Amino acid sequence: MILPIALYPHPFLRRRMQPVEKITDEIQALAENMIETMRNAPGVGLAAPQVLADARLFVIQPDTEDPSTTQVFINPEIIAREGKMELYEEGCLSIPGVLAKVRRPWVIRVRFQDLKGQWQEARFEGFPARVIQHEFDHLDGVLFLDRLPQLRRRLLRKDLQAVEEGKIRPGYPFVHPRLRPQPQTIG
Repeated sequence: MILPIALYPHPFLRRRMQPVEKITDEIQALAENMIETMRNAPGVGLAAPQVLADARLFVIQPDTEDPSTTQVFINPEIIAREGKMELYEEGCLSIPGVLAKVRRPWVIRVRFQDLKGQWQEARFEGFPARVIQHEFDHLDGVLFLDRLPQLRRRLLRKDLQAVEEGKIRPGYPFVHPRLRPQPQTIG
């Protein structure tokens, strides 16, 4: 099922998500729906708060042409950031039409649970590492805009205002920031 995506500045995007206590059928369905939603948008990552689900969970598919790159991260922790900082353009399904260069570490190590509840630890570098860091930020209520220098944020103000006012409408189902549907409690 394709889920509507919350648009900036929906207040749910600024909340810290709750840990997933148990991998239930509901959590598995949420992950599957998020993957379908991400691919439909199309995007390379999607975090639970973007679909108004209060869970520390995100999905990624860094290579949109290769479904085998799809991964689900439950209760993730970035345990190491390594390598040089790289500047690369990012966008967000919750902030359509807005792009900006963000500086992030090139290599990360992540500890997370998979859909079977098994803890995994893995090293990611390059674009997949960037996608994971972007989605991980969502779980703490952080948007890529928060990682920009003050001047760059000011230069994006008109674009952000267009999103807020509904002048930029994505080609996928969305929840307008002024509409406040009840977030899903997962667990």
